[in-house]
Amino acid sequence: MPDVLEIATPHGLARAQLRLIDEPRAVLVLGHGAGGGVDAPDLVAATRAAQAADVSVVLVEQPYRVAGRRSPAPAAQLDAAWAAVVAELRGGALAGLPLVAGGRSSGARVACRTAAATSAAGVLCLAFPVHPPGRPEKTRLDELDAVGVPVLVIQGERDPFGMPPATKGRTVVAIAGDHGLKADRAALEAAVTAWLQGGWLSSTRGSRRRARAPRADRSAD
Repeated sequence: MPDVLEIATPHGLARAQLRLIDEPRAVLVLGHGAGGGVDAPDLVAATRAAQAADVSVVLVEQPYRVAGRRSPAPAAQLDAAWAAVVAELRGGALAGLPLVAGGRSSGARVACRTAAATSAAGVLCLAFPVHPPGRPEKTRLDELDAVGVPVLVIQGERDPFGMPPATKGRTVVAIAGDHGLKADRAALEAAVTAWLQGGWLSSTRGSRRRARAPRADRSAD
């Protein structure tokens, strides 16, 4: 069983599941989606993949989930709680390790918006919701574009929330499936492991470019 920490944030207690390995190269901190928890299949697969790449993992539950609420908090509250959790983790057993932020759907958006504030070395986005289904004009690409460190996006080929473009510094891997990323977990794991084993993780320490602050909308997904 993983160690579990309850961490005070400006918006209530968050919960962090520590899935640590011996002599990790880095730590991957993952957040959940708006309507799900840290046991989502893609988060479980990403955890296995990270550990295979000698990276420890922390799965973070936002305060609204810990308090038993189903409706997600506003974006600003999610970001503040996430930043508080990361700060606490950096001061504890994870001190000195390169930290990769990430999550699925809403959690991926949080990781992108706070990448600069948390000094993330990279960002892993699982099923990033580029726009609400059927509303491509309501794009959230500014949140991805503002990230100033390497980004891996893993997106289902049939995701109704859209497919982001690859750019310099941003790798996009399309796999079978939809927004749930349940159809091809082997492909997901392979992509995460390969990315984390890349040379960027060591080369980005101390050489991050400053990220632009995106304008956050208040929708969760």
